[in-house]
Amino acid sequence: MSSIKLNLVDSKNTLSGTIHASIGDFCVAALAAEPETLNELEAALTRFQKDPIDIRSRLALQPGLMVDLEPYDAGLMIVDLAARIVVCDSTYSQPEPSGMVTYHDNSCTSECPIGYQLDPDEWLFLDSIDDFRRQHNLRSQIRALSPPLDARPVLYGRPLVEFIAGQIINVIQQTASTEDPANQPLAPLNEPEQKEDRNQPEKGEVLSPFSSCSSNIHKNWLMTPREDLRNEAPREIMLAKQGLIEFDLESRCLQWSVMLEGPPCLERDSYAYRFAGFGHHEWVVYYYLVRFLITQGFEVIKELDLSQKDLFISKLEELKLQWLAEPNEEFSGHVPFIVLDNERKRLPEAMGGRTMVVDEDCPICKMLGDEAEAGLGVYFWHLDGCNMEQDFAFSTHLTKEEWETEQLMYENIAKECEKKMAQRERQELLEDEFPFDSLQTMEFVPWRQFEDEPPEA
Repeated sequence: MSSIKLNLVDSKNTLSGTIHASIGDFCVAALAAEPETLNELEAALTRFQKDPIDIRSRLALQPGLMVDLEPYDAGLMIVDLAARIVVCDSTYSQPEPSGMVTYHDNSCTSECPIGYQLDPDEWLFLDSIDDFRRQHNLRSQIRALSPPLDARPVLYGRPLVEFIAGQIINVIQQTASTEDPANQPLAPLNEPEQKEDRNQPEKGEVLSPFSSCSSNIHKNWLMTPREDLRNEAPREIMLAKQGLIEFDLESRCLQWSVMLEGPPCLERDSYAYRFAGFGHHEWVVYYYLVRFLITQGFEVIKELDLSQKDLFISKLEELKLQWLAEPNEEFSGHVPFIVLDNERKRLPEAMGGRTMVVDEDCPICKMLGDEAEAGLGVYFWHLDGCNMEQDFAFSTHLTKEEWETEQLMYENIAKECEKKMAQRERQELLEDEFPFDSLQTMEFVPWRQFEDEPPEA
């Protein structure tokens, strides 16, 4: 009872055949690569199999006009890419939107488990053929009428630069008659300004008079819904799939560490790459890109007339392309464009052997570096965004309530730390006044030796 009838469906093709049930589990796990066609599903399967799997010849799946609903042996599975439906009626296994499969090297399964996680809002899992009949046509039509949104031309293209240029010109015009431009911030986003305790200027540091305006422009861009983004804000678009992408990249890191070879990437012409969501690396890189353009914009506008908006936009476009293509110290010398492209391909940022050696005098650092150079270990570089401005707009929380809960947790931790520090300082003062050595030389008389009353203090 280990074979099933497998049906693979996309918008143009239907393949059916009898295969080992474990292949069905691999097909479900491969959906984490967001395939839209059977060819993309076939490519995604190479993440779990050492050699490419030809689903038409190697698996002997035959084309047909209709889904074959006749079970075989352990049961039936349908993977419908067009309607985003998985049907599994099998005694062998019951795949779910998240789970784990084991890598297969074409001879046997290895000791490398590979986790996967699908978007529960996108994929529908069923165990009934009747439910599939009812859902297939409806969900296929809905997806056909709602084509995917390619947000990057808006988030990185002319709309971004036009917005920044217009906001900077607006600030300059509003503050032309004042001595301190920071006294005329942009209109608030219907929310009180948050304290930014981790972004206060260091002692002796001189901030630009437009620093507060830069923050407001940045928040306005991220938080304002736009028609060209289907009435969603850039922030909502960028955080929608971050958790799924982070999970997938972490799973690839684990696979790379165990197998000591990089897992296959998404092709640049694939659906998942062209309409890719945004991972954490892109969220951090994008923060620095937008803040760079705003900061430089206030410098560029000094050399232009406010009426030269088109020229202003052109200069910002040049600065943007230059920034994306050059190594950046904020990212340990990595090139922003390459960091973005790798995450979009679902390729973790592996570190070279000597790159890992932070301290040449540290034996552990040298050991890890030697292992990496010898091909005995793989280690990865991550961006955590610790230096980003601490405001809800720049956080990765989807709701303000989640962010406020985290801020309250941080405040409680800080208070607890301050309490412990105060206790430690009192203890140190007490030890300075009554040294431990002097306590050892004191003679203590047991209470039972005093029959009438205890000694005077």
